[in-house]
Amino acid sequence: MIIGICKIKLRIPQKASLKDKRRALKSIIAQLKNKLNISVAEVEDQELWQLATLGICCVSNDSRLSNEVLSRAVNFLNTGRFDVELLDYNIEIISF
Repeated sequence: MIIGICKIKLRIPQKASLKDKRRALKSIIAQLKNKLNISVAEVEDQELWQLATLGICCVSNDSRLSNEVLSRAVNFLNTGRFDVELLDYNIEIISF
């Protein structure tokens, strides 16, 4: 069993409240889940207006597939029409 984990740090520059931030993140998370069939959650920076950290996870039987899926998630956020700036990301593949 292979578990792929990705931590993505985002800046959301146009949001002026936590409500605006959560509305934007809800849309981004739903699109990631629907498009790539992955688990996504906001894992850090919940109380900051313009920063968000997403945790993404996928499970498979092939490490290349897990890496590819997580890389597609990063590219989707980077090239999508979202009002976010990708600050940093880290991909880790764990084998059991």
